[in-house]
Amino acid sequence: MTRNFFKTYLTTKEVAELLDVNEKIVYQLITEKGLPATKITGKWLFPRHLVQEWLESHVINHPGTSVKFQKNLLIIVGSNDLLLERTINLFNKLYPESPAVFGLIGSFGGLKILKERHCHIAGAHLLESNEKEYNFAYLKEYLNEPLPAVINFCFREQGLLLAPGNPKGINSIKDLARKDVILANRPCGTGTRLLLDHELQKAGIKPEQVKGYKNEFPSHLDVGIEVLSGRADVGIGIKAVASLLGLEFIPLRRERYDLFIPRDVFFEEHVQRFLSLLQEKRFYRLAEELSDYDVSQAGKMIFPKSHKKGGSL
Repeated sequence: MTRNFFKTYLTTKEVAELLDVNEKIVYQLITEKGLPATKITGKWLFPRHLVQEWLESHVINHPGTSVKFQKNLLIIVGSNDLLLERTINLFNKLYPESPAVFGLIGSFGGLKILKERHCHIAGAHLLESNEKEYNFAYLKEYLNEPLPAVINFCFREQGLLLAPGNPKGINSIKDLARKDVILANRPCGTGTRLLLDHELQKAGIKPEQVKGYKNEFPSHLDVGIEVLSGRADVGIGIKAVASLLGLEFIPLRRERYDLFIPRDVFFEEHVQRFLSLLQEKRFYRLAEELSDYDVSQAGKMIFPKSHKKGGSL
């Protein structure tokens, strides 16, 4: 095939030789797999560059990204967080030529999309069974080597959101089993749901004992509004929402929220812009306005620890 290296269009025979298949298979690939081709005067011709792109798109375990991101578009997915939402809004005001978009799909959803290489950054806060560490056990279980870079975004408090004055007298996770208490829950696949299930198990409470356990809401703010409206007596969520809505709050755990970034996109300009923003005063002001956030480690690399700025991962 070296003699055809510079040809713009390939014949059916040449494509068959390139793919090392029978010519009849080439026709099947056109109709069944979308092999790029055009028919002129009764004969099939194949644009070389499109055939090469088609081949690359069908590679399994590609060492780089398996999808082509739209140029300058920063894709962030994963767990819900008020500060992250406002940080993305700030980023878009500062860099409208390379905007960031966010997909609210929960911590486990973020890992799935990260594994499929359809995002630049995934955010999660998955408590490990030892109750001491976050995220790493799940990264090792769900993702292939090499593991992504792990950057801290914030520390925050998770707990029970209660109506002002706590009219139902809820004092602990055990009260969720009471028949007069209705819960507003987060969806399965979120780090918050994982935490709740963990706490229920520790308290010896089965999910079916909790009224409203299946009442799922997409964000912490949605849960808070359910409690504020009186449609629920208690919700599981972050302290920042309680402060924002004037709700009572019973802390359950201080947690670490991390960002995961594939190593091959880590040094892309818009990714680095976003990470740099996490160490600027305007980001700190956002955290102060919301309160209840610890951003002292924001933007700092947790893994790999040996990384030095400007080096390779």
